Amino acid sequence: MESTSVFEHNRVILCHFDSYSAASVFARYGTSILAPVPLPEDASVMAEPVDIGEYYAPEVVMAALSALYGYNLAEIRSVPGFQVWMHSSSGPIRIHLLCFTTLDAPKAAIEPNGGLFKSISEMRGTPMIELNLLRLAFDLVMSGG
Repeated sequence: MESTSVFEHNRVILCHFDSYSAASVFARYGTSILAPVPLPEDASVMAEPVDIGEYYAPEVVMAALSALYGYNLAEIRSVPGFQVWMHSSSGPIRIHLLCFTTLDAPKAAIEPNGGLFKSISEMRGTPMIELNLLRLAFDLVMSGG
């Protein structure tokens, strides 16, 4: 499966949680927290589809992200409690929450792709639908998810 086709129906929120200081940061690309592209303008929250198939599996999305951006799969984990789906005119979009497991946030890894790590308090200018996703992700990460 080609990595770019995976992202027609999947998006990723990348984060880093420092268990020592309890600091959480999220990757931001321009005004979006979603990689590799923001949601379509017509996106809205929906319930999980009945049959999601392998196309939406976290492992498939992680491999596609690694192929696209060159991230080391050994340094990323999927956060299992994050189950968010969006409806769009092109079909369902699953939002995945992936967390870097490195000691420090790997700033150098996301910078070539236009990304910067920012705390939740630095996310002004992010679209409201993404801020709501960010709030869900932050709550899950901070609760140990």
